[in-house]
Amino acid sequence: MLTRKQYELLRFINERLKEAGVPPSFDEMKDALDLRSKSGIHRLITALEERGFIRRLANRARAIEVIKLPDVGGAAGGKRGFTPSVIEGNLGKVRSGSSDGGSNDNVSVPVMGRIAAGTPIEAIQTRSHTISVPPDMLGSGEHYALEVRGDSMMEAGILDGDMALIQKNDVADTGDIVVALIDEEEATLKRFRRKGASIALEPANASYEVRILPPNRVQIQGKLIGIYRKY
Repeated sequence: MLTRKQYELLRFINERLKEAGVPPSFDEMKDALDLRSKSGIHRLITALEERGFIRRLANRARAIEVIKLPDVGGAAGGKRGFTPSVIEGNLGKVRSGSSDGGSNDNVSVPVMGRIAAGTPIEAIQTRSHTISVPPDMLGSGEHYALEVRGDSMMEAGILDGDMALIQKNDVADTGDIVVALIDEEEATLKRFRRKGASIALEPANASYEVRILPPNRVQIQGKLIGIYRKY
């Protein structure tokens, strides 16, 4: 599954190859996707190459080959709704009697990928497995889990390798720990606060800086409701 930006870039490259026989330049890609810098394009190109959708040809400038296109349902850009850099799909709804091998009273929650608790990284979109958690750990609505990468939230008790239990939500109150999608490219786990007309994404580690962003650059994808940790 691709993020909406990855899908848009792949489609743009494919169409340009069909029309002109050569891929677009990085500046053209940046303008087409309305990104602020070419570094975002580099991340998207790397992600598409790692997922096997394109191939960069060595020793040739601007040489990109499209290997395959995603299925209709295989890109977050194919339909709107829940479209984070984490995943779109059938999120786990609270119900009893569903588990992955644990107690019959447990709830099966899908693990939807990784989330950065550090410098924001592009989240990996894979629904690889589920975890079975007690229903009293969950609230109402839909839930998913994310594997935490990084140590920026360690003072809030969130450690590298933890599973963050997330309640799907697109709004947050000041003080909530949220999954925040920045510029529709990067997902991170941070404490949410409003700073006047801006949004502050605060780490819980003095080694990291608070990020202050305008609201149009931040989308809330869910709120942290618990941590699942194996010893």
